[in-house]
Amino acid sequence: MAGSSGTAGPTGQASPREPDWEGVRLHVVSGKGGTGKTTLAAALALALAADGRRTLLIEVEGRQGIAELFQIAALPYEERRVATVTPAQLGLPGSGHGEVHALAIDTEQALLEYLEMFYKLGRAGKALQKVGFVDFATTVAPGVRDVLLTGKACEASRRKGPDGRLRYDAVVMDAPPTGRLTRFLNVNSEVAGLARFGPIHSQAQAVMRVLRSPETAVHFTTLLEEMPVQETVDGIADLREAGLPVGGVLVNMVRPPILDAAAVAAADGDHREDVALALGEAGLGGRSRKPETVRAAVEPLLDPLLEQAREHAERVELERTQRIDLQQLRLPTYELPLLGEGVDLAGLYRLAGELKRQGAA
Repeated sequence: MAGSSGTAGPTGQASPREPDWEGVRLHVVSGKGGTGKTTLAAALALALAADGRRTLLIEVEGRQGIAELFQIAALPYEERRVATVTPAQLGLPGSGHGEVHALAIDTEQALLEYLEMFYKLGRAGKALQKVGFVDFATTVAPGVRDVLLTGKACEASRRKGPDGRLRYDAVVMDAPPTGRLTRFLNVNSEVAGLARFGPIHSQAQAVMRVLRSPETAVHFTTLLEEMPVQETVDGIADLREAGLPVGGVLVNMVRPPILDAAAVAAADGDHREDVALALGEAGLGGRSRKPETVRAAVEPLLDPLLEQAREHAERVELERTQRIDLQQLRLPTYELPLLGEGVDLAGLYRLAGELKRQGAA
């Protein structure tokens, strides 16, 4: 298993490594809000689909984030293709033509589907929907809601087509944020007080068999900042305590270093005169070579430049300490670059390429 010591840089163009997650069919992606959880879940689905595979990307929070990322209309409660991908589109060697399908799970529709499957309610189920029972049931018994959402993902990861082959090579679930992830996944404990037998209990048991199997990995997205890293550390500890399989850490929005190590160290000292001299030699003092004229010209630039250098040095030191905290988790770690222009469709494919190169898919 690759640790952070084997992680490629966020802008590396090396050939892809062997994937770290052979045998994993269900990839659950979580993280603190603002870390790019949905974006990296979509990028992972693209990376997994390269080389001619088919993946399913599932959204469970009803935000239509997948539709926004792929620049398509809001997704209905049905699986549909949202992208095709080749290694060449990810900047990688190889052949194949893969597909990414997506599903935005609607809790109400999922419950009606469940009632029809196990209780054959048919029109009666639709009547329950009209009187608000579905909303009521999933509100007073959130464990039922979580069983439905996780159950749909688990079912998709093991579903077979008419030819007997698995319908999807991998399923990626854009899960709730870290703070409620363990409760969301640990459906056994959530439904224990609601049903100790019957279809709901049986489905919870079936879901947990998949979630606790080697076919599942739960990945965390984070930033090189104190709060997201701490939430990641805490979330992984919670998962391990619950006996759920921990995957890798996806470090998002990594900024390239502007200054080398020596320059960062130098930013702590008083180098006003050195900087003034360097600016003058670079021609920023104008055409005059008189020292007093050059100094007068570069003087307004000194304080802003020195302040930026200090801020950069502080950020580099903070990121260094956060990397140490992540390394102590001893998990595969992948670094994704900050895309200054924002994440459009081209940026999403670029992130997918980085994940593929670094062995996440």
